[in-house]
Amino acid sequence: MTKSVIERRKKIKLRIRKIVKGTTESPRLTIFRSNKEIYAQIIDDSKSHTLAYANTRSNEFKSLYSDFKGSKIEKAKLVGQLIAKKAVEAGINKIVFDRNGYLYHGRVKSLAEGAREAGLIF
Repeated sequence: MTKSVIERRKKIKLRIRKIVKGTTESPRLTIFRSNKEIYAQIIDDSKSHTLAYANTRSNEFKSLYSDFKGSKIEKAKLVGQLIAKKAVEAGINKIVFDRNGYLYHGRVKSLAEGAREAGLIF
């Protein structure tokens, strides 16, 4: 019996979640990638609490980069810089990167590089 794409993605996510855990000292930066948008959030798994989030659909992103006409990879880098800025303001410097089963390539890599450039350590 073949599994659907959604079932395989869920299995991959659960397998990764067993390994990658965020703590209060180093929370988890997780991403979700859709066909058009990219979402990032920093989560403290010990409290199950979201500390910061950023995405390409948020009003903050749209107001900062309203005249931006770049590619999805360039937008992902800006989201990485935005989430890193929010994290540093909240006193978070060290994180654990959860690529959520996506390959470290393209938009995922660009978001990670943007976050590193803006001051996050992982």
